[in-house]
Amino acid sequence: MTRAVIHIVKWSMSSSASDEVPLTQASANLSELADQVRAGAEKIITRNGERYVALIDVDRLDYYHRLERERIHLLLIEDARRGLADIEAGRAYGADAAIAKLQKRRASAPTGKRAEKPG
Repeated sequence: MTRAVIHIVKWSMSSSASDEVPLTQASANLSELADQVRAGAEKIITRNGERYVALIDVDRLDYYHRLERERIHLLLIEDARRGLADIEAGRAYGADAAIAKLQKRRASAPTGKRAEKPG
């Protein structure tokens, strides 16, 4: 099933000059631009001569979102791998030991300017 939804998103990739459309022209020709996007084009909408947002096909947007979720999962896996390596190397503390270490560090830290009592 093909969806005919149009998403406008912030964009920063390179494109050709023919893919850049001023916002006033885009709003006047949105239906035509939407048809071009459904056919595979990507349109950069400009505002005051600067790139502003992009008009892309919803299936491509969904693909980009899946890629981003996969990237996040890979980062989480890498964090877990580093954590396991820290445990194996003895660079990890139990919760109680970590809290005690933080409390000891705070207690030995030089105090800054003391707060004055209101009064």
